[in-house]
Amino acid sequence: MRELPWPARVYFVALVGTAGLVITRGLLAHHGLAAEDWSALLVLALLFLLCESVPTLLNVPHVAVSVSFSAALAAVVLVGPEGAALVGLAAVVSVRPGLPMVKRLFNGAQYALCGYAAGWAYEGTGGRADLPEPADFPGILVPYAAATVVFVAVNFALTAVILRLASAVHKDQVSLRAMVQFLSSYVGFATFGLLIAALWSTVQSISAVLVLLPLFVARWALGHYHAEHRAYDATIAALCQAVETKDYYTRGHCTRVSAASSMIAEEIGMGTERLRAIRYAGMLHDVGKLGVPTKVLQKDGRLTEEEYAAIQLHPMRGLEIVRGIDFLDEAFAGIMHHHERHDGKGYPMGLAGSEIPEFARIIAVADAFDSMTSDRSYRKAKSIEFAVAELRKNAGTQFDPDMVCAFVKALDRHGWDLAQPVPVPPDDAAVETTVKDHDDPTTPIQVVSER
Repeated sequence: MRELPWPARVYFVALVGTAGLVITRGLLAHHGLAAEDWSALLVLALLFLLCESVPTLLNVPHVAVSVSFSAALAAVVLVGPEGAALVGLAAVVSVRPGLPMVKRLFNGAQYALCGYAAGWAYEGTGGRADLPEPADFPGILVPYAAATVVFVAVNFALTAVILRLASAVHKDQVSLRAMVQFLSSYVGFATFGLLIAALWSTVQSISAVLVLLPLFVARWALGHYHAEHRAYDATIAALCQAVETKDYYTRGHCTRVSAASSMIAEEIGMGTERLRAIRYAGMLHDVGKLGVPTKVLQKDGRLTEEEYAAIQLHPMRGLEIVRGIDFLDEAFAGIMHHHERHDGKGYPMGLAGSEIPEFARIIAVADAFDSMTSDRSYRKAKSIEFAVAELRKNAGTQFDPDMVCAFVKALDRHGWDLAQPVPVPPDDAAVETTVKDHDDPTTPIQVVSER
C-alpha cells in the first residue's frame, strides 16, 4: 500500500469503501437474503474462490485472468445483485500464493461492485432473480447478456484505472488496448454462468460441480493460448538478438521498426491478426543479415558487385531462415520484399508500386525512419523532422506515398520515443560494428564495377 502513489491509494480506499457500502445497503434494503439463497450463495462462492485461486497468467505484465466471474454471473440469476456482490467478495480469501492483502482487497471490492452492477443490469432489463424455469427461456437471454456486458465493462474500467494510477510504481503496466483484448475474452466464458443457473433447478448445487470440468478446460485453453503466444514472442526475440549481435549500434532497431510498422498499420486500419503479423515482420525484417558475411556488412567504402549481390540476397536469406515458422503468415512477404522500391529499382525482385506487398511497403518506411533517427558508428542520429522530410522527399520513388502519409499522421498523433544514444564501446571491447547502415536512405550503397 505504501508503494502506491497517493492517487492510487485514494482510489483504492474509495473503491473498498464503496463496495462495503453497496453490499450493506443492499442487504438492509432487502432485509438480507432468504434462507434458501444462502446455500446457493455458499456453493457459488466456493466455486468462485476455487477458480479465482488458480488464474491464468497472461503475456502482459502484472495481469492474470480467471474464469471465476462465471460463478458471479450465475449468482446474478439465482440470488440477485446482493448475492452476486457477496460471491465476488470471496476473492478476498483467495488461496492464490503470494498475493498481497492489498490486491486481495482490491479484487474482492471490484468483483463485488461488478456483481452488483451486473445484477442491477439484469433486473433492469426484465430479469428476475430466482430459479429459472424452462418457460423463462429464451426471454432470460437478453437480461443475462446485459448483465455480462456490464460486468465486463465495470471490471475493465475499475482495473484499468488502478493500473494507470499505479504506473508510478510499475512503468511497464499493460496498455488499455491489451486490457480490452483479454477482458473481451470473458464474454465467451459467460455462458458457463448461464449453464449453472439453468441446471440449478434440476440438480441444485451439483450443477456447479458439473460445470467445473468445462470451466477448467476453458481455463487451460486460455492459458495454452497465451503460453503459445509467449513462445512465439520468445522465438522472435531470440532471432532479433542474433541479428543485432552483428552490429553493436543496431540494438533495439528491430523493436523500433516493429513499433513504427504497427503505427502505420493501425493508421490504415489493419485488423488484429494482421497487426500481430506486421509486428512480427518488423521484428524479423533484417533476419537475413545472419546469412551475409560480416566483412561485407562492415566494409567501409564502395562494395564490389559480388558484395552488393550478397547484400541484395539478405531478404531471401531471411525468408529461408524463417520459412518453417508457421505462425508468421503474411510476415513472410514483409521480410522478403522490404527493400523493394516504389519506382521498381529495389531488390531482390524489382517489384514496383502495388506489386510490392503491403507489409513490405510499410516496413520500408519504418525501417528507413528508424535508421535515420538512430545513432550509427559513422554519424549521430538525425532529428525526427529531418527524417520525415527525407521520407517525403523520397515518397513516390523509394517509398509508397500512402504509407509515408500514414506514418506522418501517426507520428503527429502519437509522437515517437527516439532511440537512446548508444554509448561508445570501450577500446578493448570485442564488438562488431557495421561501418555503413544499408537501410539509411541518406547513405545509398555505392558499387564499384569489377570489370
